[in-house]
Amino acid sequence: MEHTQQQPLIRFDWALKRLLRNKANFDILEGFLSALLKEDIRIDSIGESEGNQSAAADKFNRVDILAYNSRQEVIIIELQVSYEADYWFRMVYGACKAVADHIGRGQDYGQVRKVFHINIVYFEIGQGADYVYHGKNEFRGVHTDDVLQLTPEQQEHFGKREICDLFPEYYILRVNDFNDNAKDSLDEWIYYLKNDRIPKRFEAKGLEQVRERLLIDGLTKQERLDYEHHLNQTIFESSVIKSNYQKGRFEGMQEGRSEGLQEGEARGIEKGRDAERLSIARTLLGRGLSEEDTAQITGLTIEQVRKIKS
Repeated sequence: MEHTQQQPLIRFDWALKRLLRNKANFDILEGFLSALLKEDIRIDSIGESEGNQSAAADKFNRVDILAYNSRQEVIIIELQVSYEADYWFRMVYGACKAVADHIGRGQDYGQVRKVFHINIVYFEIGQGADYVYHGKNEFRGVHTDDVLQLTPEQQEHFGKREICDLFPEYYILRVNDFNDNAKDSLDEWIYYLKNDRIPKRFEAKGLEQVRERLLIDGLTKQERLDYEHHLNQTIFESSVIKSNYQKGRFEGMQEGRSEGLQEGEARGIEKGRDAERLSIARTLLGRGLSEEDTAQITGLTIEQVRKIKS
């Protein structure tokens, strides 16, 4: 039986929001990023991001952190617990906005910064057999299938080896799909992200600092109350979404039995998705989010959102 850290550890989502912005804890973030990006990462500073906002409507179970490494490249870490229908588009928007925000008027295009967009998700996003995915730009010949390369002069001018090094890169960590069998330092980090504990044998960079500093027992009384509220809210939202999905799926299958089991299954899944969207919309509206933002996030129409609100 695996011996794990005895004292309970703080969830990574709450740590991102409340603790890891502190310069004294940059080494924890550096450990995680070094394991993911396969190089020694040094964090220079943390910038303003949505996770810094205080209004509940600006957070709704999502945590962002905007960091700059020693090369002044932009690193976005986004953690999403609950299902979000348009999350793919959110990834595109986040990377493009970071590029635009970090070049001033009058600056030439050579000043565009490299962006790494890291997404830690706890819901089903896409279909695939892996739990870590990496996306980057390349230009491939339509007729020859070769990959377009930078010229030696461009490599020297840009300080980059490949064209893809100039464009934003995306990482997706599908935490719930990890099988808990840690084979390298990144797996050790994902184990912590999934289970909120760290086996003693794990030695990935930054995990020892997690063991020392991210202890629930180390929180102040007010921090403990805030943390428990966060956990309760997360559990409640997850329960509501799952319950509505299962109920909608069952009802859809019942309605579809007369048309055949296969069609009923498909209808059940679709109705479950509809119920899930409605549940998320109620939660967002209850937190004060606007009708327009709620519609964009859930994929519902404005009319549907207004009907829920009324």
